[in-house]
Amino acid sequence: MLEMLPDNEQVLAEKVIKRIVLAWDPDFTNVTKEERQRIDMAEASGYIPAEVIDCNNLDQYLND
Repeated sequence: MLEMLPDNEQVLAEKVIKRIVLAWDPDFTNVTKEERQRIDMAEASGYIPAEVIDCNNLDQYLND
């Protein structure tokens, strides 16, 4: 939708959005209730964090 605005209004809208986001979550760690539910479901469903995946031995992650 921003792209539909004239260039000068796009810049203003982006600044306003950035200020709103930073006011709500200055370090980008807050999640909404829906996001928290999705994260919890993913973690409970066999989620494997990327930093622990052994890319040289991916067969170990396959379910038979």
